[in-house]
Amino acid sequence: MNAKYCQHIYRYLFLLVTACSSAVVSAQIVETGDYAAPQQTATYENPWANNLRVRLENMMSDELLQTTQLGMMVYDLNENEIIFTHNEKHRMRPASVMKLVTSITALDMLGGDYGYYTSICYKGTLEADTLRGYLYCVGGFDPTTTTDDIRDMAREVRRFGIAHIDGVIVADLTMKDTLTFGSGWCWDDENDRLTPLLVDKKDQFLSVFMRQLREAGVSLSVTLGKGKVPQGCTEVCRFRTDIDKVLTKMMKKSDNLYAESMFYQIAKANTTKEGKAADAEGAVKRLLYRLGLDPKSYTIADGSGLSLYSYITAQMIVRLLRHAYDNREIFGHLYPALPIAGVDGTLENRMKTGPCRGNVHAKTGTVSGVSTLAGYCTASNGHLLCFAILNQGLIKSSDGRAFQDRVCEVLCK
Repeated sequence: MNAKYCQHIYRYLFLLVTACSSAVVSAQIVETGDYAAPQQTATYENPWANNLRVRLENMMSDELLQTTQLGMMVYDLNENEIIFTHNEKHRMRPASVMKLVTSITALDMLGGDYGYYTSICYKGTLEADTLRGYLYCVGGFDPTTTTDDIRDMAREVRRFGIAHIDGVIVADLTMKDTLTFGSGWCWDDENDRLTPLLVDKKDQFLSVFMRQLREAGVSLSVTLGKGKVPQGCTEVCRFRTDIDKVLTKMMKKSDNLYAESMFYQIAKANTTKEGKAADAEGAVKRLLYRLGLDPKSYTIADGSGLSLYSYITAQMIVRLLRHAYDNREIFGHLYPALPIAGVDGTLENRMKTGPCRGNVHAKTGTVSGVSTLAGYCTASNGHLLCFAILNQGLIKSSDGRAFQDRVCEVLCK
């Protein structure tokens, strides 16, 4: 065999191997339940996407990643394709990005017109203006309830025709279990108590209610109790709070109590008994299964992200963000509630200049050793992207936030 002929063969083999390698590099993995299937993403035929991918890949040599962990995924919602992945299936703690899981599950299951209810009803006899029997305060775990709201409830009782109560004022807390803290919460953290009857985020409903009853002109000869409202009660009044009011503060201000209240709305909707965290976790996992993910790959211990026991992945968060985008009812409530870079919420003081300002709509997350960011942004080509960035093993949370901001700048620039 002459040398010239050998050169042709070697050149053909080299081109063949190169082409096969390129095909492997350009294939991304998408979730399909317990299996993985190749999805061809934009490569050389899409210079914009390829350039973005290269710039993100260059960030993987960041010094921060030499000693910490990163799970990351970026998805082009317009093209319906993966742009970038890095350890996207590695299980990590979500911090407050868990609130995305809670809110998307709640909107998917309960709907955007869902309401939180607190009601007052009685069982007994109403003779003239005297109630002899039981006045029930039925909690719906509304975290927005204020002293002014309790004043309105007391006035409604008086307007109903009750001027004196001789009996028992009962707190019905059966909407959820008796645990006043989340599974895996640190014992030395100062967190709000998880109870279905709250006033100004505190567990003091009955005492405030009694005071407001007296101020409304209702005299009391009562004892206090706890129990479930029985059949045949007469409703005096009912107060409703729209889910959007809870959702907005939960996301913009990253309010943990608001997130847990939504978590237990999910729980209660999945049982005829008292709602438990396991009921909410089951609902989340059923949604994940519907979306083609393996529910056994994740643990959902609470709704706020405070728990040491919750583990999710960047892939999972992006799949939920895609689901929200594909369902306009969900997206129409979720997107306006997200913090906006350089504008409001927990992103007000981040990315205050440049292409990210007013563009990145995302949920932040911070607990010891963990910093996370996930949401949406519009790229320079006008495409809407969704992304999840999970930094773990940090000494300083600010290092994670700085890395996330740089990623967003690459996505938006």
